[in-house]
Amino acid sequence: MSDHRNRQTGENEYVCDHCKKRFLSKSSLTKHMDIHTGSYKCTECGKCCHSGSHLAVHRRSHSGEKPFECTVCGKRFTGSSNLVSHSRIHSGEKPHKCHLCDKAFSHAGSLNTHMRVHTGEKPYKCSLCDMSFSTSSNLQRHKHRIHSKSRPYDCRYCGKLFKTHIALKRHVRIHTDAKPYSCRHCSDCFTWRIQLKTHLLKSHNEGTWFTCDICQKKFSSKHDLKKHVQRHEAVKPYVCSECPKRFCTAFELRQHHSVHSEYRQFSCFFCDRLYKRKSAVKKHFKKCSVEHGVTGFVL
Repeated sequence: MSDHRNRQTGENEYVCDHCKKRFLSKSSLTKHMDIHTGSYKCTECGKCCHSGSHLAVHRRSHSGEKPFECTVCGKRFTGSSNLVSHSRIHSGEKPHKCHLCDKAFSHAGSLNTHMRVHTGEKPYKCSLCDMSFSTSSNLQRHKHRIHSKSRPYDCRYCGKLFKTHIALKRHVRIHTDAKPYSCRHCSDCFTWRIQLKTHLLKSHNEGTWFTCDICQKKFSSKHDLKKHVQRHEAVKPYVCSECPKRFCTAFELRQHHSVHSEYRQFSCFFCDRLYKRKSAVKKHFKKCSVEHGVTGFVL
């Protein structure tokens, strides 16, 4: 039997044994297998195609040739199927419908990913911990946020390092007191989007509360509700690599890591005392700023 044999899972999904990619139908898997076993092979990158026409379209990705142009926005594509798929952005057409709920999608790949909401399948597993994810993008995001030690972005106000430019941009608001999220019903402005969402719910009855089925506590975001429910279920998926302790959230695990390290990244603006935790330096700063005769200073 070929090394690239077709294998069906218990969830009625078809899995490519070569790259582990999953498909909802056997025909989709068979078409995908041409990437690994097709008789028409690209001499530049080694990719296989099942027909000469598909190979010709693929070669345009190397030459830069894009003969198919969108009449609405002018964007160009290597193949007609890519143009058809793109045109759904303008038309709003969603031909790929989920047979278990009312959702519909523009692309078959999006439907494949959505189906994991119903099956609960998480085929992408982190090689560094026990966490599993429904998409490869979520796995890569997890690895970067949790396991990567690279922090190339530094704050010009306090020197704190961040893994992404977006994380740095959000952090700087603490120093500048920027409030980019404004309420359309009143003059209130907020530093964080979730603050605006909570305000709209509480003050203007706009939006939907997420309610815990166990204790009836309400939350303004589905993410906060999920974290709350984990505490009812005693689910602690985040495990410390230095000790047996487990935590409900990645943030709690990061906070805990300071116990095992002597690194003190938070410093007082006035006396340069160093602290492991942001909460500790903020508590100290309130007292220290008064001693230096300064009030109203935001750390």
